[in-house]
Amino acid sequence: MRGLLVTLILLLPLMLGACGKESEKASASPAPPEVDIARPLMHSITEWDEYIGRFEAVEQVNVRTRVTGYLVKKKFKDGQIVKKGDVLFVIDPRPFKYAMQRVEAQYALAQKEYRRAEELRKTRAISQEDFDRRLQELKVAKAALNDARLDVEFTEVTAPIDGKISDGFVDIGNLVRENETILTRIVSVDPIHFTFDASQGELLKNLRHDRIEKWTGADARPKPIFIKLQDEDRYLHEGQMDFVDNRVDPGTGTIQARALVENRDALLYPGMFGRARLTSRGEYQAVLLPEKAINTDQDKKFVYVVDSANKAGRTYVTPGPVLDNGFVVIRDGLIGDELVVVNGVQRIRRADQIITPVETKLAWIAPGTMPGRNTVPDLLEIADSQAQPTLAAGDAIAQAD
Repeated sequence: MRGLLVTLILLLPLMLGACGKESEKASASPAPPEVDIARPLMHSITEWDEYIGRFEAVEQVNVRTRVTGYLVKKKFKDGQIVKKGDVLFVIDPRPFKYAMQRVEAQYALAQKEYRRAEELRKTRAISQEDFDRRLQELKVAKAALNDARLDVEFTEVTAPIDGKISDGFVDIGNLVRENETILTRIVSVDPIHFTFDASQGELLKNLRHDRIEKWTGADARPKPIFIKLQDEDRYLHEGQMDFVDNRVDPGTGTIQARALVENRDALLYPGMFGRARLTSRGEYQAVLLPEKAINTDQDKKFVYVVDSANKAGRTYVTPGPVLDNGFVVIRDGLIGDELVVVNGVQRIRRADQIITPVETKLAWIAPGTMPGRNTVPDLLEIADSQAQPTLAAGDAIAQAD
């Protein structure tokens, strides 16, 4: 028992010393938080404006019949590609052929009467008035024959343009009426239009940019446009701007614009929606930071800049667009040689807090979403992909005079 007491007395100073060290350790201030810092990335970029638009056929024709009669044949498969001049429907030609035969007989008789009048006129056996009447009868008979031949020709309804045909709207055996009954619809395939609306502010910005970049004037090149579809993550479809309307809609404050786009694989359908990008500013050297380095203070944006004393202070910035690779364009507030906190900003609790910096280097990541601007074909090359000239969309007669 006495030995145990002696042992406790000897261990007591050691226990008190250990408690003192633990108390000193607890009272010491925590180490400064460790954060990653880097200088902003300087890189040449092109800025884009984005628009939602819709594809429209360059040519769209509602095919109508030019004669009244009963439909006897349909000579295409629903949805197939047709060429201009292909026979699509046949209307029973027999009544029109019989009518043409009657008119041919009348024309032949009028020819004989005119020739006889010519011979009689030489001997003044008939008056000038009778001769003129025979000539007029011949001309009327000739016109009637031409009409009859046209009616026979119109019994074969042909495609007025190249394009993709819809289904037949009228079944075989039905009566179709001249210039009324719509038999089917054809839309051109390649190229195709992409139409969208731009705000007044975007219009002004683009007008000023176009003058700087020389996209306007007699020698100006058409402006390139890039489009992606709903299921795509890259802007794969290239085209050229070919029309901007001549007035801003006062009700919506927008103006309609249009581009001509290649569609050689027929992937783009009229009525389909797409997201387009149009250059809003030419290439320039931009100050860039990762999106996670940007912080929000109510309606302001700021970053933490570390000074030589390892203090992280707030610097308010004006951010621009977010690029596809996650970098944010810094329009104002930084010149590019600052050390900015790019990772671990959540560990900074107050302004001018001491931190433990770990310097890193930002690297440019190619987003791969935009093709090169030099890959866009010329507007004439796009337009030349179809043989016939562009027509206004809307109804058209199936066969021209």
